Amino acid sequence: MTVQRHRFRRRLFYLCGCFHGRTCYNHLMRLNKYIASAGVCSRRKADELIANGNVKINGAVVREMGAQVEDGDVVSVNGTEIRADAAKVYVAVNKPLGYITSMNDDKDRPTVADLVADIPERLFPVGRLDYNTTGLLLMTNDGELTYSLTHPKHEVNKTYIATVAGVLSKARLAKLRKGVDIGGFVTSPAQVRVIKQNPRSAVVEIAIHEGKNRQVRKMFAAVGNKVQSLERVAIGDIKLGRLLQGHYRKLTRAEIEYLKSL
Repeated sequence: MTVQRHRFRRRLFYLCGCFHGRTCYNHLMRLNKYIASAGVCSRRKADELIANGNVKINGAVVREMGAQVEDGDVVSVNGTEIRADAAKVYVAVNKPLGYITSMNDDKDRPTVADLVADIPERLFPVGRLDYNTTGLLLMTNDGELTYSLTHPKHEVNKTYIATVAGVLSKARLAKLRKGVDIGGFVTSPAQVRVIKQNPRSAVVEIAIHEGKNRQVRKMFAAVGNKVQSLERVAIGDIKLGRLLQGHYRKLTRAEIEYLKSL
């Protein structure tokens, strides 16, 4: 089907719906949202796929960001047909050290996709964790939820346990709680609590709502304490708990509803 014919068919659908007194909006979904709902990727990544010509509707390549999908349309990404009504899966993963927060890696390093390989649905990570950071990572095929949780306007706290070199003085704590410059970006005030202070190191709990690359490490470096190990133990009210490294668990219904409420 040509793009022109596809547009004509959509216009005809709209007119018929209006003529019969029905609203057509219940039958249409924005293309990037449809792709995300099918569990392919986030809406932002879907926009890239559309712009690059990787998406077809009824056999026709569609590059328009505002394209709509209607009931009965066949949508394919990279030649594979997708459906937006795929069952939604939500899991919490305890990411081990040395795993890439990606679905594949050109350097053949282990990825978080390997940790959920036995789940039939294709899941993707909600946000990121550094290569050298362990702990809680959420994964799902719910692109809309991923979009919401990773959007800058949603300030969801992420809590970490860090072991840092040296003494974390009151002055340094005050700087972290106020916000520090990590190289052209001043962080928002952080919640910081010293769990244990040793002569040469400290164990600290820190909660932030931003997600800049290696942000926690850069924050401690900015006040003179190098991070020796870092583990994320919570995302909002979702806790890592006793989940073993390299393992995952499905989120409870209450946890899923909590995340959607954010």
